[in-house]
Amino acid sequence: MASATTLGYADLPRLLQRLTGDEKHDWSALSTIDVLWVLFDRVLEDDDRFMLSKGHGPAAFYAVLAAKGMIPLDALDGFGSFASMLGYHPDRTLVPAAGIASGSLGHGLGIAVGAALASSLSSYPASESGGADERAGNPRVLSSASRATPRHRVYCLVGDAELDEGSNWEAVQYAGRVGLAALTAVVVDNHSSTYNWPGGVEARFALEGWSTAVVDGREHDAIERGFAGRTSGRPHAVVADIRP
Repeated sequence: MASATTLGYADLPRLLQRLTGDEKHDWSALSTIDVLWVLFDRVLEDDDRFMLSKGHGPAAFYAVLAAKGMIPLDALDGFGSFASMLGYHPDRTLVPAAGIASGSLGHGLGIAVGAALASSLSSYPASESGGADERAGNPRVLSSASRATPRHRVYCLVGDAELDEGSNWEAVQYAGRVGLAALTAVVVDNHSSTYNWPGGVEARFALEGWSTAVVDGREHDAIERGFAGRTSGRPHAVVADIRP
């Protein structure tokens, strides 16, 4: 997914220093930086789709993209200005790697469910299920297609606080019921949620039929293992625990 580049993880601090004007979201940004690096450096394949639902505080996201050669380095200096491609919330028409325009938080996971379902249906043999409309409206086909090995995977990065929005749990419930194997949710849990979740965020995903992994959100090898720990025929959630 990334182009060749000479910049690495060690270069991110100096890239972040070029992104000024949104310091109030420093913690939001810095809590995502290691997960983002592992995703773009080790996990995402060329055909995979990434969706940044946790769009506020995107400085770390932009720094990682710049290090990977996916946006110009010079763009970092204009962060947040009127003519800049880099807004305080990413615009997917200007930064395609963002996947979605995140403005109001809490919508990304539902969009990712739809994208993962489309990926699964496109992989399902049409001869076994009729036309596209018939496949989309057939519960048996939806369940069978969702559990099949997808052509590409969809990764959606969300924050623990935006999970306070109920629409997320409708998406989690549906994905679990149909076994949406193409979907991976990445929850950056920096303990900013208003309500929290009994037993931890991962318990709610597991209850709805997802495979889950809880990892140290600063340990790159652990994060990578968390992504690799998915169970066949189920959506997967990686909860990256971040402490101040």
